[in-house]
Amino acid sequence: MSKTDIITITPKPVTRNRVTRRENLYGWLFAIPWLIGLLLFFSFPLLSSIYFSFTSYSILEPGEFVGWQNYRQLFQDDVFWAAVYNTLYFAVFFVPLSILFGVALALFLNIKVKGMAVYRTLYFLPTLVPQVALAVLWMWLLNPQFGLVNGVLNSIGIEGPAWLGSEAWSKPSLILMSLWGIGQSVIIYLAGLHDIPQDYYDAADVDGANWLQKIRTITVPLLTPVIFFNLIMGVIGAFQQFTLPYTLTKGQGTPANSMMFYVMHLYDNGFKYFKMGYASAMAWILFIVIMGLTVLIFATSKRWVHYQGK
Repeated sequence: MSKTDIITITPKPVTRNRVTRRENLYGWLFAIPWLIGLLLFFSFPLLSSIYFSFTSYSILEPGEFVGWQNYRQLFQDDVFWAAVYNTLYFAVFFVPLSILFGVALALFLNIKVKGMAVYRTLYFLPTLVPQVALAVLWMWLLNPQFGLVNGVLNSIGIEGPAWLGSEAWSKPSLILMSLWGIGQSVIIYLAGLHDIPQDYYDAADVDGANWLQKIRTITVPLLTPVIFFNLIMGVIGAFQQFTLPYTLTKGQGTPANSMMFYVMHLYDNGFKYFKMGYASAMAWILFIVIMGLTVLIFATSKRWVHYQGK
């Protein structure tokens, strides 16, 4: 071989499978501390609750095995069905609205103008307020007699509703309060927006696309992984709604059980009436429902979640 010959060494290409295996390895490494904590501190209570759900266990004394009696009583409990309805009502309206307003706010806060960091901070601040303090604040704002909201409505000739004191308006009021604290999801949407390459928007500008077309064809499709994550977390959080309605109604779920949510009823049975076997049955029904919805969302995600590079 002469000195003028050039030896070309072709690097071994990094395949998608190798990248995926490496990412999965990192994921399991980061999950190990949580898995250890789950096995050491949560596995025994979880397995015990399965057994207790088939007993008359009351904390104060050992319970007797009663089979499916707790589950049968649940479906004959009027308060149980009221709690199921209230929880579903909240989830059906709050989760889509939180995604809609969260994406809209993230798009607004993604505009490059002077002082935008201040606006982002202001929108995030409500998430730092403890939910008990948030409930006390909104109880004053939505007071039907001297609240600020009805005061503003009365000043323009509109008679405000009773809000939390009305069976028809109590759950919409709770949804309004909860939407006030979506700053955390907005931050996640902002991170997703920053992850979208600018090249896509530049190419769309060359093609003459307007801002609405760019949002519809670029922003929303490439933001679907973040929407997917917030959808999962939103559903789980909505079905576990507790602190706000419990504080607003002092645990009573009034008026007329319109603010009695599933976890509130579970808490009452377990720690107020000491029907821990009954509460365990409620907890496992809630687990099955949330797990089923999560699996359903994952199964349908292949149709509407779009990942870059795929």
